Amino acid sequence: MSSASTRKDSGPRLVGRGIAPRRRKRVGWLARVVIGCVLVVVCLVAWAVLARALTPKENTSQSQFDVLIVLGQPADSDGNPTPGQLARVNEAVREYERGVATHMIFTGGAVSNHFTEAEVMARAAEAQGIPAGAIVEETQARNTIENACNSLGIMRRHGWQSAEIVTGPAYAPRAAIIFNRLPLKWRVHAASPVEPESASLTTYATAREIVKTVHYLVWSRQAEPCQVSRQ
Repeated sequence: MSSASTRKDSGPRLVGRGIAPRRRKRVGWLARVVIGCVLVVVCLVAWAVLARALTPKENTSQSQFDVLIVLGQPADSDGNPTPGQLARVNEAVREYERGVATHMIFTGGAVSNHFTEAEVMARAAEAQGIPAGAIVEETQARNTIENACNSLGIMRRHGWQSAEIVTGPAYAPRAAIIFNRLPLKWRVHAASPVEPESASLTTYATAREIVKTVHYLVWSRQAEPCQVSRQ
């Protein structure tokens, strides 16, 4: 009777002692996976931050260029320039009037709504006195890589060899990374905002651009090589 009782009592205790280690192993494995994923993300973000900080903002010391390339940004839902768009247009107009370049390429398609970014920006520039003959509209690009590649195609057709790229401050580092791979003389010029931006908005724009920089470094620059537009 006592031996049977011993067998009955020992069974559950052995099972219990076996379950706990298996659970600990599962928890340990999941913890290692989570830690590994976090480390990968941290490394990718650090890579992007360093690339944004270390990539040169120009590859020439010249102060005059053949053309200004104004990178697109979506218009509002009524087709009017947003503050970000207007900041880029205003800066391009100032650079044009300073004699930095004699032509402008406005680049950007209808990405976020049915209004074409290049057309909206070109219209705003003409309203500020820029002659239509000095403006070229590139209306197909859907991202910064296409902005750069399609603009390079336009430059080649016109025999232009150098460009100043006008964009927003948060976007300038990634633009520099992209244009640094193209065969032209260039510099990136950040547009001054038309109205003060809140710290939270600036932080959000920078964080978003860091994520986009990670995507470019890991994927886009290999998957989307520059195909020069022939339009």
